[in-house]
Amino acid sequence: MILFPNAKINIGLYITSRRDDGYHNLETLFFPVGWQDILEIVPAKGTQTTLTVSGNAVECPPEKNLVMKAYAALNDVIPLPPVDIYLHKIIPDGAGLGGGSADAAFTLKGLNELFSLEMTDGQLAEIAAKIGADCPFFIYNRPMLAKGIGNEFTPVDIDLSGKTIAIVKPHESVSTREAYSGVTPMIPECDLTTAISADIKEWRGKISNDFEKSIFPLHPAIQSVKEQLYALGADYASMSGSGAAVYGIFQSDNYDRLSEQLAKTFPGCATFSGKILLS
Repeated sequence: MILFPNAKINIGLYITSRRDDGYHNLETLFFPVGWQDILEIVPAKGTQTTLTVSGNAVECPPEKNLVMKAYAALNDVIPLPPVDIYLHKIIPDGAGLGGGSADAAFTLKGLNELFSLEMTDGQLAEIAAKIGADCPFFIYNRPMLAKGIGNEFTPVDIDLSGKTIAIVKPHESVSTREAYSGVTPMIPECDLTTAISADIKEWRGKISNDFEKSIFPLHPAIQSVKEQLYALGADYASMSGSGAAVYGIFQSDNYDRLSEQLAKTFPGCATFSGKILLS
């Protein structure tokens, strides 16, 4: 069985308050996009479940990979036969694109289908929540307003059909600790649900990512990516999550031309352009 775990972007991201448990409450819109890893799950040749990773380097041993944690979490609920898992990483890590969480969620969905477990999305989402706060999003894989620590989801109807997305992961990286250390929680002036209902050309002045205020002064190269995406004609551009990837949404559906522009403007950076992935 071969699956294609996809990335997500954050449209707006507001840190609204600090929690007693040390985490932060936030409000954001998760939106699935077409930058994809490749995941294959097959019955094991041996007696143990294995994970083989190729493509982009992953900075953790296989046993700590979220894919293996997903297998273990499902196995705790329903004992599973061993499998061999092959993961080809294309989505950049440390980018705010949710690649690892997507891999975990798609592992759950793949195992559910491979072994005809007949678990519902709701049941899989409960298991996914034990792996990571945003993992359940990728079970449903449709636009969702997220609150709490990013684990309380409400479906949102948003029409971005016919638009093209460009994503750039610069050479810079941002740690989660660094990102949160610079934010000052506050309630946003503009309601996100109301803001996204406006024409996308109005988003630039209404929808923002709170992390940009502290990250951009420390990492001007990331800010430069956002500015260059606007220079290329983006209707809206923003850092995704806590970075370091930045995306731009364009009216044009000429993916090849945009891809050429990205390659020239951001040499050596990981880039993606294509139709926005809709559920």
